[in-house]
Amino acid sequence: MPELPEVETTRRGIAPHLEGQRVSRVVVRDRRLRWPIPEDLDVRLSGQRIVQVERRAKYLLINAEVGTLISHLGMSGNLRLVEVGMPALKHEHVDIELESGLALRYTDPRRFGAMLWSLDPLNHELLIRLGPEPLTDLFDGERLFQLSRGRSMAVKPFIMDNAVVVGVGNIYATEALFAAGIDPRRAAGGISRARYLKLAIEIKRILAHAIERGGTTLRDFIGGDGQPGYFQQELFVYGRGGELCKACGTELREIRLGQRASVWCPRCQS
Repeated sequence: MPELPEVETTRRGIAPHLEGQRVSRVVVRDRRLRWPIPEDLDVRLSGQRIVQVERRAKYLLINAEVGTLISHLGMSGNLRLVEVGMPALKHEHVDIELESGLALRYTDPRRFGAMLWSLDPLNHELLIRLGPEPLTDLFDGERLFQLSRGRSMAVKPFIMDNAVVVGVGNIYATEALFAAGIDPRRAAGGISRARYLKLAIEIKRILAHAIERGGTTLRDFIGGDGQPGYFQQELFVYGRGGELCKACGTELREIRLGQRASVWCPRCQS
């Protein structure tokens, strides 16, 4: 599933080609996503100029002069730019055609993503209860410490809760906990303020670095196929259960927490 750095990489890739452009029409080939694509999306968006492309958590907000297209990539979706009229393949469900001659094409094999319309996106039911962005001053270790008091759930699903902080998905939660030296199984309420201060710093550092490196799935946003990313070359623990820790040489262990695979080093994390 695309995580926050992948979504931010997508935003940065498509924004320069969308902002300031006028939409000529919207072609919807299959409305059956997680929620049906609105029947009147073409009417609402066509003829409007795209003002800005923003991100809130893992949602992309394509702001037009009146209204916003809220897009989520789901588990397998992607957005890229193609030439208008380029034949669509299976699973290429939506084209937003621009007067520039390019079209923003949405592909989603599992159809678990979303394309919704809103006149007030930040108060939309999908976004209104979200916690702060991790790379802003609204998120820090003190917030983690205060919200964790009395919580018996494991720390890893705690920091992956979008009401606590958005965008800390499985890959980056795993890596941040390793960098902070915290066992992902530990009860959230039993971790000290000092350790949460370090964890917040590591979450920010790792997410920012992953964004600069193109996430784990860097893509070519004009035309062709996805290209391998760079951050995946630097993972310390995620996906490495049974391998040796890069820091101390201990065999990494793997369990499931909150229905997600969790890998940690029994020596480096306590």
